[in-house]
Amino acid sequence: MHYYLITGASQGLGRALAEAILQRPDTQVLGISRHATIEHERYQHQPLDLSDIEAVEHNLGKIFLPRLDAQSLTLINNAGTLGEIGYVGELPNEHFQFVFDLNVVAPAMLMNTFLSAYGGLGGIPRTVLNITSGAAQRPVDGWAAYCASKAALNALSETAQKEQDLRGSGVRVWALAPGVVDTDMQAHIRTAEATQFSEHAKFAKLHAEGALRSSTEAAATILEWLAEPVQPGASVLTRI
Repeated sequence: MHYYLITGASQGLGRALAEAILQRPDTQVLGISRHATIEHERYQHQPLDLSDIEAVEHNLGKIFLPRLDAQSLTLINNAGTLGEIGYVGELPNEHFQFVFDLNVVAPAMLMNTFLSAYGGLGGIPRTVLNITSGAAQRPVDGWAAYCASKAALNALSETAQKEQDLRGSGVRVWALAPGVVDTDMQAHIRTAEATQFSEHAKFAKLHAEGALRSSTEAAATILEWLAEPVQPGASVLTRI
């Protein structure tokens, strides 16, 4: 059985990934999110608010169970948030804690426990896929916490991969930016005032012209990419 553990599986890209994976008969998906929206005999749900770090810590043992029949194990840290759109100095301090908890701290804890639980299992493919953003590599006004948290996730992914390479574990850790996908986050972006976000018109135009990728299309591309053999010297940070 090929096991996939997916955060944010109740909607958007996470749900599209789970539904696409379940089309294969040899897969099992554990969705990790606040609400369950998928009903399938090979889908299990772990209710969890990933912004509640204490709850994440208490539920790690339920997520990373022994899976003795595993042919492969994949953790997809997909859940994330843009948070409030606004300039630094004009936001409540709680905003930064919320965004970093969900975008960095929770994925770090999940990846750390995945590697602890399954890192020593030689002979089967093990993958951590962290969903990042192009915003990690450039400043976007109004998105400071998002840009910084995704940059941190990139650095975390690169460091973890280097460590796994040095250990010779065979685990691969990737950070992948799926491009501009038509999700609730994009709808949230379009509600911003131009004074809070100077690129508002650009993102509104992408939606108006139908240039956003659907979650289904993005999920299919990600799964095709995951299935490709690892190329020597390939970058941990990838865009599709």
